[in-house]
Amino acid sequence: MSRICEITGKKMIVGNKVSHSNIKTKRRFYPNLQTKKFYIPEEDKWITLKVSTSAIRNINKKGISACIKEAREKGFLKV
Repeated sequence: MSRICEITGKKMIVGNKVSHSNIKTKRRFYPNLQTKKFYIPEEDKWITLKVSTSAIRNINKKGISACIKEAREKGFLKV
């Protein structure tokens, strides 16, 4: 499975690793992804999502239904 947040769309970005002697080599920065189960009361079912920790904070703030609706509109969630 890919390392992309299903709510916010966060994914890997590329940057440079800089050594003490200032030599730059390419490296990857991965998002902090967690696999979590969420309960959707409107549909009366559990859903498992791979979400970033910032998405978990958004879900706690807005609610799972609003976040899923937003993610579907933006095309991040295919469910």
